[in-house]
Amino acid sequence: MTTWVEVPAEGRERGVVGLLNAWVAVLARPRKFFQDGVAPGDQAPGLVFAIAVALVYQGLQFVLSPSTIPAIEGGAAVSAIVALLVVALFVAPLLLHLTAAIQTALLIPLLSRRAGVSETVQVIAYAAAPCALAGIPVPAVQTVCALYGAGLLAIGISVVHQTSLSKALLATAVPSGVVFGYAFGGFRALSALLDGVLVL
Repeated sequence: MTTWVEVPAEGRERGVVGLLNAWVAVLARPRKFFQDGVAPGDQAPGLVFAIAVALVYQGLQFVLSPSTIPAIEGGAAVSAIVALLVVALFVAPLLLHLTAAIQTALLIPLLSRRAGVSETVQVIAYAAAPCALAGIPVPAVQTVCALYGAGLLAIGISVVHQTSLSKALLATAVPSGVVFGYAFGGFRALSALLDGVLVL
């Protein structure tokens, strides 16, 4: 979790600029990014990236929908800060590594040769990039972010584990549901979107 390869490939520089470069690169050129930006044992940049995405997502949600801020002693500002700390220190790292464990288990029966768990962690972390914007309380935006993230995960698994996109889609269905459907609210947003269409 703490390893950081000294010579970064595309988008893995340290600092805010590095995070922004990674975000743009994985959204714009996912195949190239996963080929160049994922390295064995190099989990730290991915972990930092996943935490940053989770914080932006939750921060946008708190700013645009203040009613989502959990109520604790000290008022809304203190509650929001505490909630963001919990997301950064516990929720994001635990969800990332739990999902990587699930993803690894699902890859075992499909692939006889595959990359390591470290690379899988990184792929899941970077695939979450679109969900930085999923905190915007617009079902259409949230649905697109979730679908985009699921697509990136399948592409990343295909590239990093050197398998077909069809096998990657099959292997990533459950992890995508966990991360993009539940954690980032994709299922809820899609349901709201469909309800709105049916009403019309």
